[in-house]
Amino acid sequence: MEGDIMDKLEDMASVYEFDPLTGNIPATKVEITVSCRNLLDRDTFSKSDPLCVMYTQGVETKQWREFGRTEVIDNTLNPDFVRKYILDYFFEEKQNLRFDLYDVDSKSPDLSKHKPLELYDFLGQMFCTLGEIVGSPASRLEKPLGGIAGKNCGTIILSAEELGNCRDNATMQFCANKLDKKDFFGKSDPFMVFYRSNEDGTYFTICHKTEVVKNTLNPVWQPFTIPVRALCNGDYDRAIKVEVYDWDRDGSHDFIGEFTTSYRELARGQSQFNVYEVVNPKKKMKKKKYVNSGTVTLLSFSVESESTFLDYIKGGTQINFTVAIDFTASNGNPSQSTSLHYMNPYQMNAYALALKAVGEIIQDYDSDKMFPALGFGAKLPPDGHVSHEFPLNGNIENPYCNGIEGILEAYHQSLKTVQLYGPTNFAPVVNHVARYAAAVQDGSQYFVLLIITDGVISDMSQTKEAIVNAAKLPMSIIIVGVGQAEFDAMIELDGDDIRISSRGKLAERDIVQFVPFRDYMDRTGNHVLSMARLAKDVLAEIPDQFISYMKSRGIKPNPSPPPYTPPGHTHHTQI
Repeated sequence: MEGDIMDKLEDMASVYEFDPLTGNIPATKVEITVSCRNLLDRDTFSKSDPLCVMYTQGVETKQWREFGRTEVIDNTLNPDFVRKYILDYFFEEKQNLRFDLYDVDSKSPDLSKHKPLELYDFLGQMFCTLGEIVGSPASRLEKPLGGIAGKNCGTIILSAEELGNCRDNATMQFCANKLDKKDFFGKSDPFMVFYRSNEDGTYFTICHKTEVVKNTLNPVWQPFTIPVRALCNGDYDRAIKVEVYDWDRDGSHDFIGEFTTSYRELARGQSQFNVYEVVNPKKKMKKKKYVNSGTVTLLSFSVESESTFLDYIKGGTQINFTVAIDFTASNGNPSQSTSLHYMNPYQMNAYALALKAVGEIIQDYDSDKMFPALGFGAKLPPDGHVSHEFPLNGNIENPYCNGIEGILEAYHQSLKTVQLYGPTNFAPVVNHVARYAAAVQDGSQYFVLLIITDGVISDMSQTKEAIVNAAKLPMSIIIVGVGQAEFDAMIELDGDDIRISSRGKLAERDIVQFVPFRDYMDRTGNHVLSMARLAKDVLAEIPDQFISYMKSRGIKPNPSPPPYTPPGHTHHTQI
């Protein structure tokens, strides 16, 4: 065999282990623009010279870390800062931000970068989450500045915009000619592996692998689509390395050769610039007459901008959050400390912790912050009838609670009035939310149901049917299992490995995410960290589930409102 099998063994682990579904794609990036109105005037003879400093908060340490500073704008109380903050955005995380305003009374050019902030006059501050900014109408949040007792510090206006190249998908097709023959008894079985380089080009990360075309030296590969951010992280001139291999059944694929290109070159499309010599560096060094090991030609290239989760949120889609809590007797008597519903005055129970962790993130995407909260599996007053979809606040006509705190309050009250009973039926609450989701399928609303339960499900076949029907609707279901029960049935409902089905009908989408609460109980008692991890894991799939519904229905995001120009805006602001 001609191929130098050992040549590429160190590179090959990444070739066989690469899974295109889990290949790490950089997060969406969001650009934050800052304006202020009616800042405090700290200067005697002129107006303030404001500077804005943004801080991010570590999830584990809770420490505030300076992220960046705007430029200083001279002599204004209504600055529109030009310098932006660019942040990675994760729907599933609570990304706490702090904005501090200072008056910089000096002409030193490097001042805004280096001088200690305590030497400046403080003008006020504001706290929010990135989700709050993104989830506000038109992704524009306006809030009062605080931090100085007894003073009106003015207003800060934050606008978020997703960076354009994060959403582009490139579709391309390649063929090759006269590749080296690597097999004794036939031609080669070629495939290609694509790598993007890091910023300084020192190492490469695998980002795509083509299919294998059997028994040919002149393969034509199928077209493939890849996010531009996966290919080059939005940097059009960054090197893209492509390696060509001959596939072998035992995994010891033979290296044929390689070439490098860039997104900018590929974007020229089919042309003489996009015919690449496939070169094996070792052969080139050994053989003077060596020219190449074949050529690869780009047959077609196109780029399309894909609608993202943030496009829909910015266009006004609301996320409606409903919670359903398990009130079955298996939770234990709420007055006993061993009960999962026990109300310890000093510590939240597992139900309250799970509700708060997930709810605090989702509430940023719901403008009225009014959430229906349901219970199931209890006997209700006055006649003791069993219900599997009762309102926690006792009001059938209006089951809405005001914010996450309102849900917690209604939950605590209902524990005092209902009797825990059974069985554990999920189908009624799934169908309850599905009825609302069925009424608005135009993309203006999406529904997320959080079910918190301690155990073994009693109505498995009805629940499966309810989920299969709900998979056609704009909704997702999160199940958090509390306590020590076996959760095998929940794992089946999750459908990550095998898509859930009912009466021979497969669910159209995977809409269920299950996590056991015990996996997040921090041994050190640091609930803050474990709850952040819980929220991250249960919410990570929501944006993809949301997009899969919108795409399957051909629903495009509404155009976002035109950019907001704050009153008093001057187009030629002095910097």
